[in-house]
Amino acid sequence: MPQPDPRLILLDPRDNVFVARTRLPAGEPIETGSGPAVIDRDIALAHKIARRAIAPGEKILKYGAPIGVATVAIAAGHHVHVQNMKSDYTPTYHLEDESKAGAAQ
Repeated sequence: MPQPDPRLILLDPRDNVFVARTRLPAGEPIETGSGPAVIDRDIALAHKIARRAIAPGEKILKYGAPIGVATVAIAAGHHVHVQNMKSDYTPTYHLEDESKAGAAQ
């Protein structure tokens, strides 16, 4: 079995995400350890990348623990962040929500 890309950290073998050890550009090929994938967008240092396909409603696991749930299907190699997951710990805010709150004051 191929080894995961050295630019990615797998924090726990149960995790379905990697953590980027460096910035990765969109279109960059990576090895997930279970097959090749392609980065879908520019990835910032320390951001999450899907280790494998993640189904809508599936828990996102980091450090072997659930940290959120996928809101849409996420392909291997894709960025896992507020655009496709809901955190179990903190609400996801949008600038639109903040501007509405400011207008109400």
